[in-house]
Amino acid sequence: MHRPALALLIGLTAMLPPACTLAQSGGKLLLTGGVSSIDGAAGGGLTPWALTGSYATTGEIGATAFATRAGTGNYGLQVHGAAVSAWDRIELSIARQDLDTGNNLAALGLAGLHLKQDILAAKLRIAGDAVLDSDTPMPQIALGLERKQAHAGGLGPTLFGPLGARDSGTDAYVSATKLFLAQGLLVNLTLRATRANQNGLLGFGGAQGGSARLRPELSVARLLRKDLAVGVEYRAKPDNLNRSVLGTGALKEDDWKDVFLAWAPSKHFSLTAAWVDLGKIAPAVQPRRQNGGYLSAQFAV
Repeated sequence: MHRPALALLIGLTAMLPPACTLAQSGGKLLLTGGVSSIDGAAGGGLTPWALTGSYATTGEIGATAFATRAGTGNYGLQVHGAAVSAWDRIELSIARQDLDTGNNLAALGLAGLHLKQDILAAKLRIAGDAVLDSDTPMPQIALGLERKQAHAGGLGPTLFGPLGARDSGTDAYVSATKLFLAQGLLVNLTLRATRANQNGLLGFGGAQGGSARLRPELSVARLLRKDLAVGVEYRAKPDNLNRSVLGTGALKEDDWKDVFLAWAPSKHFSLTAAWVDLGKIAPAVQPRRQNGGYLSAQFAV
């Protein structure tokens, strides 16, 4: 993680009131803090929820750290990061993504290229309480910002030149999470304003257009028992590079989906496994759909 991002997170954490204490084991119910998404925010694997991470409640501070690995037919993604939450209202997170493109760009002289991205994010709960309002129509609602910085390596001159993408951007989103506690069901809808190409790993926007677009993200999870949940996610993408100097469809971006299983044997550890469908990534280079496995471990205090 870049030092400026880490220093900012530490600085913001230091501003929290000294009256806060560490999260206690008797706080939230298991899995009600979600897991760590690939962008670092608490939620599902692909999309943030209105819930704040860890098990911190009113007057408490909690922290999480995570590591994620996803492998498809031709690409591999590794993510690691951490988050701090306070009062069950504020969440600050950092994450580093590293996409291994393997030999897919060998024809361009870019065999073994790694596309990397740093993400610094903040989330604020503005209304509702998922647990306390579980027997009412009111969802928990949160606003979030994700500042992203892409590092494209040898692909940079093309990506940030003729293709017209930028190397940084900010996603803004609103999430509404409804927990039906008696039924053991959670539903989340996130609306994201974004210019990110492949979540930012291929930069932001493009020469053929690329203003921020509003895209929906949906999660549904069912609690099988108090420590085990199964669910599905769907994340719509802006597809800014579909029309580019490389030709229509050469860099088409598909929506993402997954089916996941989350297990939390304790409030200090959870493990999430998933099958993911990322669609065709740069179909002019690799026309196969990118399906594969996803595994993420989260540690919480």
